[in-house]
Parts: sequence; C-alpha cells; structure tokens
Amino acid sequence: MPDSPTPPANQPAPPQPPDPDGDAARNGGDPGSAERPVGTGGPGLWALLRYFLGLGTWGFGGPIATVGYMQRDLVERRGWLDRQEFLNGVALGQTMPGPLAAQVAMWVGYLQRGPLGALLVAVPFILPSFVLVVAVAAVYVRYQGLQVVQSLFYGIAPGVMAIIAIAAVKLARLTNRRDLRLWAISAVLLAVTAVTGAEIAWLFVAAGLVMITLDAPPKLPTFRRRSPAAGILPALPLATMGATVGVAAGGTLLALALFFAKAGAFIFGSGLAIVPFLREGVVNQHHWLTPRQFLDAVAMGLITPGPVVITAAFIGYLVKGLAGALVATTAIFTPIYLGVVLPGRWFLRHTDQPRVKAFVGGATAAAAGAIGGATIVLSRRAIIDLPTAVLALASLGLLWRFKIKEPLIVLGGAVAGILLHWPT
Repeated sequence: MPDSPTPPANQPAPPQPPDPDGDAARNGGDPGSAERPVGTGGPGLWALLRYFLGLGTWGFGGPIATVGYMQRDLVERRGWLDRQEFLNGVALGQTMPGPLAAQVAMWVGYLQRGPLGALLVAVPFILPSFVLVVAVAAVYVRYQGLQVVQSLFYGIAPGVMAIIAIAAVKLARLTNRRDLRLWAISAVLLAVTAVTGAEIAWLFVAAGLVMITLDAPPKLPTFRRRSPAAGILPALPLATMGATVGVAAGGTLLALALFFAKAGAFIFGSGLAIVPFLREGVVNQHHWLTPRQFLDAVAMGLITPGPVVITAAFIGYLVKGLAGALVATTAIFTPIYLGVVLPGRWFLRHTDQPRVKAFVGGATAAAAGAIGGATIVLSRRAIIDLPTAVLALASLGLLWRFKIKEPLIVLGGAVAGILLHWPT
C-alpha cells in the first residue's frame, strides 16, 4: 500500500485496529529516554518480533496509520519507548529515503538491540506482505493469459492511476507549501518525466543541491575543519548512484540486485516515488516486464499490507521466480536499512542543519513532480477507452472527496473490470 506523505510528528494517531499482539501489560522497567544507550532496556527480543509480525500482517491503512499503531502500542500502552525516542525515529524517517513505516520499525529494533535488532525487526514486519505478494505473483504467472485476469486488471489499472496522482498532489502540497521554488522544481520534474517517459535519477540529487545553494550556500573555503554533517545527505545518494550506475542488461540476479539497490536509495517523500524509477528500469531499460505487467505489479503493492515498495517482490518473481523475488526485496530494503543504522543517533543531532533540510526539501519536491509525470506516462496505457476514463475519474473523486482507502479502490476496480470487460 502506498507510502503517503508524513503528517506532523505530533499529529494524533488515526483510528486504530486491534493491537496485533494483544493488550499485554506494560513492560516493568524504565521505558527509557532519548539518551538511553542503544541495546539496553525495553522489551524482550521475542516480544518485539511477535509484535512486528502481527503489525506486518494486519497493518492495513498506509504508513500514517501504521506509525500511529506503533505510537499507540509501543509508547502509550506498553512503555517500550518514550515519546521522544519514537519521534526521533519519525524524524529520521522523514529525512532519509525510504518508506516511513519500515524505517520507524527498524528504528525501534535499533534502539533495543542495535543494528542486529533493526534487521531482526525488519524481517517479520516485511515477511507477511512478501509472502502474500509472491503467492499472488505465482498465480499471476500461471493464469495471466486468462480472460478473468485480464478483466480484473482492466478495471484495476485506472484506479491505480488515480491513487498515484493523489499521492503526487498530497506530497507536493505537504512539501512545497507556499515555496514557489519547490513548486518550480516539481513542475520541471513532472514535465521532464512526462515528455521523455524516463526517470532521470541525478535530477533528484540536483534538485537537492539547488536548494542547498539557495537556502544554505557553502561558505568560502577556509582552513577551519568542516562539520562532518555539512555534506552528509547529498553524499549518500550520490555514492549509491555511483556504485550502481553500471547495471547490466538482462534478467540476471545480479542485475536485479544492483537495480533495486539503486531504486531503494531514491524513495524520497513517499513509497510511490519509486514508481517512475521502477517503470524506467523495468520496462524501458531492461525490458523485464511489459507496461501492463508493470501496472499489475504496482497494484499488488497497493492492496497488500506493508510498504508499496514490496512491489519489488512481484517484479522479481516475474523475472526470476522465487530467487528473483528474494533478491529484489533484499536489495531494495538494504539502502533503507543502512539509512537507519549508519546515521543512527549521530544523524539526528543534525536534522536541523540547514543544508540537510534544504537537500531533503529539494529532493522531495522532485519526487512529487516525478510521480506526477509517471502518472501521465502510465495513464496512456491504463486509460484506453471511455469506461476506463470513467473509472479513473470516479476513483479520483472517491479518494479526494471521501478519503476512501487505497486497497478498497483497487478491489472496487477489480469488480468493475469483471463487470465491464467480461466476454459476452
């Protein structure tokens, strides 16, 4: 399901489902503080893993809802974290690329057991959606030529376009606000993506550097020692892009790993920011999937619990079976994991650093524009006649006016597809 824009850290949690691990009693010790050493205090490891396995299984509602469930269960009910520790994780997730809910989950594990804890928590949190997506992919590969499957996705694709369009608008409004410079960046990225049909990764970094130049220009060189945080954020995506620029063509596991590792480093602002990256690489560069198969893959990420980037598992399965699904999923979450455990608390001390904030603002504005441009490109394949145009407009209205949840839009589109496209 999509990683929609992040609310302010003090926003109340949305309506909550039952606690996935039951209403256990609060942990008996000191819930900790923002200065508690990593790896001390908190719950037992198995209790933590059980909780995140349950949350990964039943955590529908998108990243805002999932983060709200964690705040309710871990801070308010059980006292496993104090409020400031939790908000630090939200701040880190808002700053580094990646889907917010997965980042906060990894942060909780990091606080309890260090880097190993972050890894151990990530596995049960991601595993349920991975298993579900792979199971659906196996059925899809076997039966995608059947009329019923074609009818399903005939109706699903227009709804997916509406979901992506709404995500782009919300992300742009949340990030750009009244800053005309950020709106200009979004407009440029939208136009470039829509006209070229390609996602140009370095433009994200360039947008961040432009905002650094405008808001926090570097001082003239001196012999004084630079602050270690001065260029940390621009360096991370640039290093990742440089290390993965030579992705080989073809459906090999190595190519899958390199491609999805690069993609995972550019999820700024929303999990749906990855859609234009994936479309460019998967459809245009490597020709692993057709445009229709790619739309179907995005739909699978939207109707399952967990972050929308689990779409990588579906794509990996279509390319190289179960091995491909495992490699693609591991690769896309690796930079997200590293973005939590490498900066850790050191990075949080610099979240108010002007250059960091300027870079994040520019990169996120670029992401919003790229999502909008990708919507235009993908819509040319999804909206093919009057019924699909009506479905897309109806989905837009339901999402914007009535705040209908994304999985319901996808499921409703599937029903409409059966009714409209079933052979007579």
